[in-house]
Amino acid sequence: MGSGLLVAGTTSDAGKSVVVTGICRSLARRGLKVAPFKAQNMSNNSMVTSEGAEIGRAQWIQAVAARAIPEAAMNPVLLKPGNDRRSHVVVLGRPAGALEAGEFAGGRKHLADAAFGAFDDLRRRFDVVVCEGAGSAAEINLRDHDYVNMGLAQHGSMPTVVVGDIDRGGVFASMYGTLALLDAADQQLIRGFVINKFRGDVSLLKPGLDSLERLTGRPVLGVLPWQRDLWLDSEDSLALTSRPAHDGDGALSIAVVMLPRVSNFTDVDALCLEPDVRVRFVDDPRALAGADVVIVPGTRATLADLAWLRSRGLDTAIVDHARRGGPVLGICGGFQMLGTRIDDPHGVEGVPGASAAGLGLLPARTEFGHEKALRLPRGSALDAAASGYEIHHGRVTVDGGTEFLGGTREGSVFGTMWHGALEGDALRWAWLREVAAVVGREIRTGEVSFPAAREVRIEALADLVDEHLDMDALLAMLSDERTLPVLRGTLR
Repeated sequence: MGSGLLVAGTTSDAGKSVVVTGICRSLARRGLKVAPFKAQNMSNNSMVTSEGAEIGRAQWIQAVAARAIPEAAMNPVLLKPGNDRRSHVVVLGRPAGALEAGEFAGGRKHLADAAFGAFDDLRRRFDVVVCEGAGSAAEINLRDHDYVNMGLAQHGSMPTVVVGDIDRGGVFASMYGTLALLDAADQQLIRGFVINKFRGDVSLLKPGLDSLERLTGRPVLGVLPWQRDLWLDSEDSLALTSRPAHDGDGALSIAVVMLPRVSNFTDVDALCLEPDVRVRFVDDPRALAGADVVIVPGTRATLADLAWLRSRGLDTAIVDHARRGGPVLGICGGFQMLGTRIDDPHGVEGVPGASAAGLGLLPARTEFGHEKALRLPRGSALDAAASGYEIHHGRVTVDGGTEFLGGTREGSVFGTMWHGALEGDALRWAWLREVAAVVGREIRTGEVSFPAAREVRIEALADLVDEHLDMDALLAMLSDERTLPVLRGTLR
């Protein structure tokens, strides 16, 4: 039976995903067989595994960091928000209905059972399971039914470290308060703290670190410095505004429409690394002015986001851009919006019988069905090898145009059902050369390999973890977890 470690947080976006990724690679470099785990992920940013299962993108990249094959057990419950009160549920990689907001507290026992079963299975097969919590470790309103944070820690009798983002301010209060809000049994599992995203001289923190350790009886296991260039495949859209982007008069300007329910926005990550490409996220038609290329990304609610597009006047701006000869790329839901019509007879997205006309830029019609496509397609386009992944309920019928990656092309308007296609270097370079020629620009290609860049970032993150975290203390926790010493006292 392997060991387990829970990396919890004081808040959402405290850096849990990044810390888990770094720890996974650090342990893997030590020769351990490591698996990442997140009992429940709420995200529209997902990935298809080789077994044809859907998991959160963050757990997929953590598996890559762990040098493990991504699998459904690593993210047994995935909630994909359709609106503010309803989420589509994926259990062990397969669609499993929907949850309304009122069900979140007491109607999830079957989800907890699936999560605990998946965790136990991984623990039997791996030396270490590095678990990522969700939101705050002190979600006390949800504690009775929790299976993601301290409920999971209690199930696995796991040592837990709490990560706090110092860039938000108030990190010492949030760490002390997180511990203080927990009951005595949960407090016993909190073994230390990690401060994330620190800028400056770490010696300035020493009085605060000493006080926190004295007040809580727990060590600060490390202070991770803020690093701009270590962004990874993100789990939610909080990271969109921090994407790196190149600038310059000669850059190819790409405007990505930031849909309210955007999904799989990592489709454009590779473009952000290209030296002659400038990527901007826009939600206003005026922001499209001056863009060479427009990308309409995927969405978890195609009809609702199409209505939003029209309410903002972005539909007219995109159509005008295309009619002037400007390149447009629609990916999955974005491709469906570029077609002629979208129908949802069964209410897959919420309202049975809902339908709407598309933007009419491509000869494609979409009908949503209950069956979900989860595939890892391969092929070619623009004389380049291509691969990607499909995650969708919509069945698209194409009448005319030129076949393009599970979609179609009309002139400089492209539509594809394949997520992740631009991560392939050959296809991305070919597409960039194509659209650059359309707008009369010359750009460099062939200088950036996205898979290689991802590996460099993972290795650099593991280097930071090894340098700035007390990995010996973490390893000692893992070896002693079955006989964790009882800490003296509890906070009141």
